[in-house]
Amino acid sequence: MPLRIVRLGTPRAAGEGTRIGTVRRPPRGVPKAEFASRDYYDVWYPLLSPSADLMAQGQQVPPGQEGDKAWEAFAKQFRKELAQPEASRTLDLLAALSHHSAMSLGCYCEDEARCHRSVLRAELADRGADITD
Repeated sequence: MPLRIVRLGTPRAAGEGTRIGTVRRPPRGVPKAEFASRDYYDVWYPLLSPSADLMAQGQQVPPGQEGDKAWEAFAKQFRKELAQPEASRTLDLLAALSHHSAMSLGCYCEDEARCHRSVLRAELADRGADITD
């Protein structure tokens, strides 16, 4: 039952399991009671989202090649945040659970390549997580 990395708000895949929202803020205009039924998330876990200041920096990254250097700076800083003990232990736990439980992690961003979930994917893979597309 591998872990999935998903875009929140998209239809769930069969067997996806518990959907974890790794976002700084809940979806706007959606009642809390409808987060799961609207395919956002079952559990909100902002610890695995970039800090508010870093998120603002990431949202300013220009698209395409002109933003590559800025994106790398964002990703490097986010990895530093994920290296903090609480986040690091959480990633270790999720990597271990990925071999036994169905679950998914996600964010709202359309393009995973320029979303913090791409960094989460890489960090989880480095920890031996079983990840599927």
